[in-house]
Amino acid sequence: MKKFFVKMVLFCVMAVLVSCQGSKAPQTFVNPVVYSDVPDVDVIRVGEDYFMISTTMHMMPGAPIMHSKDLVNWEIVSYLFDTIDESPANNLEGGAIYGKGQWASSIRYHEGTFYVFWGSGNYSYLYTTKDPFGKWEMKAKMDKYYHDPSMLFDDNGKVYLAYGGGHVRVVEFYDDLSGINHDGLDVEVVHGEPKGLLEGVHFYKFDNTYYMTFIWWPAGGIRTQLCFRSDKVEGPYEMKEILSDDMDFPNHGVAQGCFIDTQDGKWYAMLFQDHEAVGRVPVLMPLNWQDGWPMLGDANGKVPVTMEVPVQGIEPNKGKLVVSDDFNDTKLGLTWQWNHNPDNALWSLTERPGYMRLKTGKVVSSIFEARNTLTQRTEGEKCSGAITVDLSNMAEGDCAGLAAFCAQEGTLTIQKNAEGKTLSMTDRGKVVEQIPLNQDVVSLRIDFDFTCDKATFHYSLDGKEWSQLGEPLKMVYNLVHFMGYRFGIFNYATKQAGGYIDVDNFAYSRQEKQVAVN
Repeated sequence: MKKFFVKMVLFCVMAVLVSCQGSKAPQTFVNPVVYSDVPDVDVIRVGEDYFMISTTMHMMPGAPIMHSKDLVNWEIVSYLFDTIDESPANNLEGGAIYGKGQWASSIRYHEGTFYVFWGSGNYSYLYTTKDPFGKWEMKAKMDKYYHDPSMLFDDNGKVYLAYGGGHVRVVEFYDDLSGINHDGLDVEVVHGEPKGLLEGVHFYKFDNTYYMTFIWWPAGGIRTQLCFRSDKVEGPYEMKEILSDDMDFPNHGVAQGCFIDTQDGKWYAMLFQDHEAVGRVPVLMPLNWQDGWPMLGDANGKVPVTMEVPVQGIEPNKGKLVVSDDFNDTKLGLTWQWNHNPDNALWSLTERPGYMRLKTGKVVSSIFEARNTLTQRTEGEKCSGAITVDLSNMAEGDCAGLAAFCAQEGTLTIQKNAEGKTLSMTDRGKVVEQIPLNQDVVSLRIDFDFTCDKATFHYSLDGKEWSQLGEPLKMVYNLVHFMGYRFGIFNYATKQAGGYIDVDNFAYSRQEKQVAVN
C-alpha cells in the first residue's frame, strides 16, 4: 500500500509538471530582431540550423557567418576571410576602402557544401566550406563585379546567378563552379522597370516556380519589397508588391532580404531597416503564401513589433554579437573586427597576458588613416562600452583612446606631448573639452543612446567614479562608411612610430528595446 501511495504521489507530481510545461507562455521577441548594424542579410536553413551572412565592408576579418537555432538569437561562428588584398588601400596605404570591401552576399547549401558568392565592387568571389563553423576557402575569383548577387542551385543540375540593379540578369556557372560560363544562359529578366532603386535580389525556386525578391524605392515613396515570379528561369516574370511598411519609423521602409522556412513548415522573411546611427537592422516577419505569392507581414501587411520566436524551447544566447572581453585569451574573439586589413606585427594578446597591446606603426594625421583600430558593433536601444588602458609606453605625439567610430566620429583621445599627457573629447575632429592627465592608467567609457542618436563620453581616474567630458555627440549615419557607429579602440603615431598602449579590458552593457504591454 505504501509503495502504491508513493507511486501515486510521483504520478501526480509528474502530471503537474507536464501540465505546467504545456501551459508555459511561448517565447517572444521584439523587432528589430537584431538591433545592430547587420545589413544585406541572407539566411538559409540546414536541418535545424540557420546560417546568416551580412555585409561588413572595410572591416576585417570580413563576411561574418552567424548561426542560430531559432532565427532570433544569433552568434558569429566564422568569417569568410581574414583580409582582402586587392590594392594598397586595403592596408590604408595611399588611400582607404571606407564603404567598400565586402558587399551584399549570397549564402547557399547544396549536397553537403556551403557556398557564399559576394563582390567587392572590383571583383567577385565564390567561397566554400564543408563546415561553416570552421575555415572557408576561395573557390573562384572573377574579374567582373556582379552587383547584389544571388545563387540558385536548380533541380536540373544547373547553377544560376541573378544580379544587378534596375536591369537584372541571370547568368549560368560552369559545371565545376570555377566561374561564369559566358556560353551559357545570359538573359536580362528585369528591364529597368519599375523605375526607382531596384536591387538586392534573392533568387529561389519553389514548386517549379522561380521567384526573385527585390528592394524597391519608388520616387516619393518608402523602401518597399517586390517579388517577381515565372515558370521559366529566363522569364517572362510577373511582379507583385509584397511589403510596404515603415514600422512607424517614417520614411524608413523595411526591405531587402530573404525567405526562410522552418522544419515544421512555417515561413518567414528576414529583411532590414535603415535605423539611422545604429545602422541597418534585421527585421523578422511572417510569410504567408497567397495564390502562389509570398506575402509578408501580418494579416494587414504590417511587420509585427512583437512576435513568437519561430522555434520554441531554444535557450537564448543573447549578447553574442557584441560582448565584453578581458583579453585573457591568446586569440582575438570573433565579435572584434579591425578597421581595414590589420598589421599583425603591431598587436598582441601574448606579450603582456591579459592585455591587448596596440603598437603604433607609420606616422598618420587622423584616426581614419590609422591601422589596427579595433572595433565592435553597437546595439540599440542603448549600450555602453568602457576600457581601462595603461599609457606608460606611449611615445611623444601618440594618440590613443576610445571612439564612437563612424564617418562623423567622436572620441576620447589621450595625446602625449613634451609637457605630458592630455585627455580630450572630440567631435568630428574638433576638441570640445580637454584636461591634463597626470597618471598612466585611466578608464574611458562611451554611452550610446539610439533613441535620440546621441553619445556621451566619460572618464575615470580610479575605475569607480566617472566624470563626463565634453558634450554629447549628435550621431549621424553617413554613406562614407556606410555602416552604423561602432566602439573603436585606437592608438596611432603623429610624430614617431614605436610607442604602445596596453588595454586591460572592454566592459560592455546594453539596454534592450522595451515594448509596453497593454
